[in-house]
Amino acid sequence: MLRAVLIKDLAISRGERTLFSKLDLTLRAGEAATLVGRNGAGKTSLLRAVAGLLRPAAGSIAFEDANGPVEADTARAEHLHMLGHQDGLKSSRTAWEELCFQTLWTGGTEDSARAAAQRFDLRRLLDLEVRRLSAGQRRRLALARLAASPRSLWLLDEPMAPLDAGQRAAFGAVMAEHIAGGGMILASVHDPLPIPARSVEVGA
Repeated sequence: MLRAVLIKDLAISRGERTLFSKLDLTLRAGEAATLVGRNGAGKTSLLRAVAGLLRPAAGSIAFEDANGPVEADTARAEHLHMLGHQDGLKSSRTAWEELCFQTLWTGGTEDSARAAAQRFDLRRLLDLEVRRLSAGQRRRLALARLAASPRSLWLLDEPMAPLDAGQRAAFGAVMAEHIAGGGMILASVHDPLPIPARSVEVGA
């Protein structure tokens, strides 16, 4: 289980333009942080850099567990879960096939997948193909993967966007449990998360 993410003097560029530079952030177990800033400031790019999907122009991103530094590829492969604007769901599978496949792939079990489906009110939708789900239902299915998988670092890009008020509250409870269990959340947001989180300005 990861215990810390250490971001030091980070800079990210897009083409010839620097989105931000000299960004420092330490996120420790039991903490949530929200990335705020104008559109195009680099919030999503920062999440992608932490996930290893984008190479920073400068600076470093390091990971630690209880025993000290963890090799970045191992941390990302075994302890990180990213949810972006695109849900990453295969439309030809049923909701259950997709939830079960991705849960098992990220270290969970069928039992944890069933519990997550119940938590996110998905049980009556599990036999439907993903392509038949609404945007909000697809997002709930994607969020269920977080609850079903034992990964300590959640990277979330506007996770609340398609959810109604009740669903936001339900996901807030899931996030609170994750943090209480020693997990970490780094989220790009326009609206505040429904849990305590410190705010990090990107591209200021």
